[in-house]
Amino acid sequence: MPKTILLAWIAIAMLSFGAKAQQQEPWNSNQLVRPSDLAAKIQKGQADNLLIVNIGPDAVIKGSVDIGPGQDAENIAKLKAHLKSVPKYKEVILYCGCCPFSKCPNIRPTFKTLAEMGFVNRKLLDIPKNIKVDWLDKGYPVNE
Repeated sequence: MPKTILLAWIAIAMLSFGAKAQQQEPWNSNQLVRPSDLAAKIQKGQADNLLIVNIGPDAVIKGSVDIGPGQDAENIAKLKAHLKSVPKYKEVILYCGCCPFSKCPNIRPTFKTLAEMGFVNRKLLDIPKNIKVDWLDKGYPVNE
């Protein structure tokens, strides 16, 4: 009987650990940028040293470059080509905004690509809901 209980606890621990390992994101909390912080930099004219890259359906953030959805291989190739001459220490902020951040199919492949290319100052705009709610509805700066 005690052996059965011990085995059950070990199985539960392994399942719990496996679930956490599957949820591991390719970024850490220090690599997330709040929309309000990026908007403030843009509004104050302090975004010249940033490269803001849209990897979703449309580049709406002021000064951002449109690469296209990051889930598509041709857009990953486009991203690599665009970043080829960019210094590896440059702050690169990726954003999508197509859907809730946790379900976005575009941010993970592009963020991993930046890591593989050796970008040391890679960031991700933390858009919990979507670009409309977390950027447009707040009146943050947009491309014209």
